[in-house]
Amino acid sequence: MLWDSYIKGFAAYLTLERNLSENTRKAYIADISNFVSFLERSGHAVQPANVEIDYARAFLQDINEMGLSDRTQARIISGIKAFYKYLLLEDIIVDNPIERLEAPKIGRKIPEVLTIEEVQQIINSVDLSSPEGHRNAAMFETLYGCGLRVSELINLQISALDFSEEFIRVVGKGDKERLVPINHSAMKAITIYIEQVRVHQPVKLHEEDIVFLNRRGSRLTREMVFKIVKKQAEIAGITKNISPHTFRHSFATHLVENGADLRAVQDMLGHESITTTEIYTHIDTRFLRENIAAYHPRY
Repeated sequence: MLWDSYIKGFAAYLTLERNLSENTRKAYIADISNFVSFLERSGHAVQPANVEIDYARAFLQDINEMGLSDRTQARIISGIKAFYKYLLLEDIIVDNPIERLEAPKIGRKIPEVLTIEEVQQIINSVDLSSPEGHRNAAMFETLYGCGLRVSELINLQISALDFSEEFIRVVGKGDKERLVPINHSAMKAITIYIEQVRVHQPVKLHEEDIVFLNRRGSRLTREMVFKIVKKQAEIAGITKNISPHTFRHSFATHLVENGADLRAVQDMLGHESITTTEIYTHIDTRFLRENIAAYHPRY
């Protein structure tokens, strides 16, 4: 069957030329396979060049009726469109029959945010009688004080800390470096951790410059940081569904709420586009609306 050979070629294209992650590649291949299965079930077992846009629209209707989220549906359509672009590039087809297929619009989801009091609650709940406690407190202060992504936190280097100028150097998405201001609370917590705890730890080869280490002297994994945050939130009595990224959202939200320039917040977060940062103005609007609802006598 021609579909099978085309799908194999598409898989190789995604790996070698698009350099996509294994998970994304697997998802795209699964989406194409599901599309082919739908065509067979619906009596349209045709080759890729003979697929009509109405077949693709019927497939979209089918996955919609399955209750899949708009985001999942959009990803599936994206995968099918990528497959057809590949067929065009390889001159397997001359025209793209699904070029005009529209995916569902995805609204920007406003993320969960901690209040200033809740952030303090989490930090205050850390047990500083244990070595891990000092490390965790320093991580929470850094996540909230600098608005870091979890990947940026676990790869933060001692050589990137410039406390004399009150900045840290962060390597973000696409290996792009940026300078982020760091507050006194975070600097103090990191200094205590490095000088009183980390100095007594064994450190594995090539991890000497990494700030936050596990008990074995290696950098923490993303999963470990997620677990630490979840556990500490539970200890602090926070019922919101939070993750390390919640500290980043809270950092940005509190800045915007207090009048920070949106461009400055964009730079600190390392956002490529200002539109990504603008979601925090929506959070600010929600915050204002909730306050009016709570306190205005005629609301």
